Amino acid sequence: MATGVAAWLPFARAAAIGWMPVANCPMPVAPRDNRKRQDELIILNVSGRRFQTWRTTLDRYPDTLLGSSEKDFFYNEESKEYFFDRDPDAFRSILNFYRTGKLHYPRHECISAYDDELMFFGIIPELIGDCCYEEYKDRKRENLERLQDDQEENKDQKLPNMNFRQTIWRAFENPHTSTMALVFYYVTGFFIAMSVITNVVETVPCGATANEKDMPCGERYTVAFFCMDTACVMIFTVEYLMRLFAAPSRYRFMRSVMSIIDVMAILPYYIGLVMTNNEDVSGAFVTLRVFRVFRIFKFSRHSQGLRILGYTLKSCASELGFLLFSLTMAIIIFATVMFYAEKGSSSSKFTSIPASFWYTIVTMTTLG
Repeated sequence: MATGVAAWLPFARAAAIGWMPVANCPMPVAPRDNRKRQDELIILNVSGRRFQTWRTTLDRYPDTLLGSSEKDFFYNEESKEYFFDRDPDAFRSILNFYRTGKLHYPRHECISAYDDELMFFGIIPELIGDCCYEEYKDRKRENLERLQDDQEENKDQKLPNMNFRQTIWRAFENPHTSTMALVFYYVTGFFIAMSVITNVVETVPCGATANEKDMPCGERYTVAFFCMDTACVMIFTVEYLMRLFAAPSRYRFMRSVMSIIDVMAILPYYIGLVMTNNEDVSGAFVTLRVFRVFRIFKFSRHSQGLRILGYTLKSCASELGFLLFSLTMAIIIFATVMFYAEKGSSSSKFTSIPASFWYTIVTMTTLG
């Protein structure tokens, strides 16, 4: 701009002091500031939804699509706007990133679709703010685990050169590959349900007779319940041994959660067969019958919803751990307060701080 002014300023000064008349032709036009042209309002048309922003807002991030000259490939001369055939809902958070410098993850968006939008506009996911980054990573991890499960299921279509072990493992992991695998799938599901129902019904009182007192059905019909329990355990044992035989890695299979559940479901039965009738010895293993309730977790092999619940709990392990830690701290604090508040009373049942835990737990979980 200074160069343009220097071109006509000497003539103005000379005319002012009378050295020479002012020229008849008009003076040269002062140059315009190019910075004003750069800060113009532009229109971004995303699948029919129009967004307006300043050009300088987009120029803050020249390494991205909207901040570089590459966006000119999407410019429409007729409508004088940039057209992008992308998701307008996800674009709102992307445009806010240019405005505020903070990238947020919209919770209602599919994680894969959101990643595709970021990739298209040249924005790396590491720019997501701290308020949304943990949730983004959790959703990313859950989606990756589900994709891996889907890939394993898709491999079950027709795999060449499969040996006997691989065929059995495929039948267990995806029962819909053959009719026999589907039949065994429903048979094991039926026995799981029967085992759980039997474990509940055998504790129900069956009423008293003239010569006998009231006793549970499990003690009155011992043979019938033993036969049903034996049939269930045999099916579970065969299933576990076949899975162990066909597992690609037996060590990893035995360490898995589902393998431990399978063992805990059948272990009390075999311990009950070998233990003696001596009360001192048998009493130590009576509590093992409680582990038969673990058979209900075998339903997770037959339910997609339970597996999704497991993935959710796994991804929220840190948050649940913090919640349990907070509850433990609160229980200790209030139990300590109750103990010292009632310490002087002779009729107080809070004899120690651990004795106050039960009152504190019941109060927090019921009354709030």
